[in-house]
Amino acid sequence: QVQLVESGGGLVRPGGSLRLSCVASGFRLAENVIGWFRQAPGKEREGVSVINASGGSRRYADSVRGRFTISRDNAKNTIYLQMNSLKPEDTAVYYCATPTDTWTWPLSPSDFGTWGQGTQVTVST
Repeated sequence: QVQLVESGGGLVRPGGSLRLSCVASGFRLAENVIGWFRQAPGKEREGVSVINASGGSRRYADSVRGRFTISRDNAKNTIYLQMNSLKPEDTAVYYCATPTDTWTWPLSPSDFGTWGQGTQVTVST
């Protein structure tokens, strides 16, 4: 069974950091592009970052560039999203996902077919 499981979310103060993890089972993460998305209450799901299979190509939404870093450890079948200098507007449920076939930048959720259950990130005083 193909599955993605996110973890690492929580409550953090503005300026703080969190590291999200996305663990894959049922398929080799090393052969797949992985995207991170987020969805805040009342808003559409938006793409945050994406990394290619080798890890040599990474892209970031303007809102997180310079603060977030995506990485992968294919030996552990895991993708990470290091989030620094967090802001209240980063509050959302964060998801990792793999594309069904082709995908474009900015990321479109409709191009991604396998999703995790999400992990809540709350940035607040």
